[in-house]
Amino acid sequence: MRTSRGVALLLVLWLVALFAALVGGFARTAQMERLQGSVLRDGVVAGEAARAGVEYALVRVNAGDRRLRWVPDGRDNAWHFGDADVTVRIVDEMGKVDLNAAQSPLLAALFRQVGVAPGDADRIAGAIVDWRDPDSLIQVSGGAEDDDYAAAGRPYGAKDAPFESIAEVEQVLGMTPAIYAKVEPFLTVFSGNDTPDASYAAPEVLAAMGLDANGIVARRKQWDPASGQPPPVLPDGQSLNDGGTGTYSIWSRARLRNGRETVLHAIVRNGGNGLPGSAYTALQWEEGTSPQ
Repeated sequence: MRTSRGVALLLVLWLVALFAALVGGFARTAQMERLQGSVLRDGVVAGEAARAGVEYALVRVNAGDRRLRWVPDGRDNAWHFGDADVTVRIVDEMGKVDLNAAQSPLLAALFRQVGVAPGDADRIAGAIVDWRDPDSLIQVSGGAEDDDYAAAGRPYGAKDAPFESIAEVEQVLGMTPAIYAKVEPFLTVFSGNDTPDASYAAPEVLAAMGLDANGIVARRKQWDPASGQPPPVLPDGQSLNDGGTGTYSIWSRARLRNGRETVLHAIVRNGGNGLPGSAYTALQWEEGTSPQ
């Protein structure tokens, strides 16, 4: 009987240990699911706050009262939405170099501004023009047509048609990932202008245009639309624009109190493209992209 009682006690202890392990396992699973749910919830909240930042930016950049306008020249704008602190940066696409409209000298000057050697800058700029133009003639300053691509082991050749996206320039002969990473923030395919607007251009673009980049940027930073004062004047007497032209790159960074953060980069155009209830058309939409 003593042996039987000992065996029974041992079985009870084993059962208690088993149930304790099961309960502990269920508790850990429940805790993990709770944490996963919290992470997913915070991600959704931060993502929606970042999207709200994009939509609010369009409201402010188009505000009828000039004192309330957010100027799309790359400055940071702070906003609070719910439990999120949102930082919004707006850049008018008209302040960038258009791959389909800019001429070779401006393109080459921009590449030199980001550190590309002069000879390489001229060749890449010429190759960009050769990529988009319909003829088979190589630019005087250098470039690349079908035979050059074939010799480099690229059977696709020059496109002989406009760029459809900024990323397409990576296929141009001479372009490297390192150069693209440096020049990408200053390029667009949405302006249609051969010359960027100095009111919104980055210092690198202003310098490539042959302008006093430091002086223009300093004037822009010193001016606050909320002051009610008119926009500053360029050295040539032209007044800087304080309102946008309708197509913008917007970086919206939303940060929750617990530190969760979401960054949204969108290129949008005013107007819903005929869609009911839509105030803008999204031309590009990327989540998790840090501002330059």
